[in-house]
Amino acid sequence: QVQLVESGGGLVQPGGSLRLSCAASGSIFTINRMGWYRQAPGKQRELVAAITSGGSTNYVDSVKGRFTISRDSVKNTLYLQMNSLKPEDTAVYHCNAERLDPHINYWGKGTLVTVSS
Repeated sequence: QVQLVESGGGLVQPGGSLRLSCAASGSIFTINRMGWYRQAPGKQRELVAAITSGGSTNYVDSVKGRFTISRDSVKNTLYLQMNSLKPEDTAVYHCNAERLDPHINYWGKGTLVTVSS
């Protein structure tokens, strides 16, 4: 089992920045990939950014150049640095940990990010 707890969400003006954190605990050594997903009202959950155990990263096109995913292996924490935020970034952001064999997805409860003036 893996437990994930997100923090760092809040209200920010357009153009502002936030850093999300995801504290992981449990059988973290079994995890192959971690990522951030978001779900806006009335929309499907989408992958925002992910990082593999080898350090490879990928981003959805809409956040490339603005968001950066990183991890601290000592603190067992995943981060999402979000810069130049836009109103369309408003969503609940969920931390995800994925194990490939067997295939298991673990989810945090989410943290709300609101971008508004």
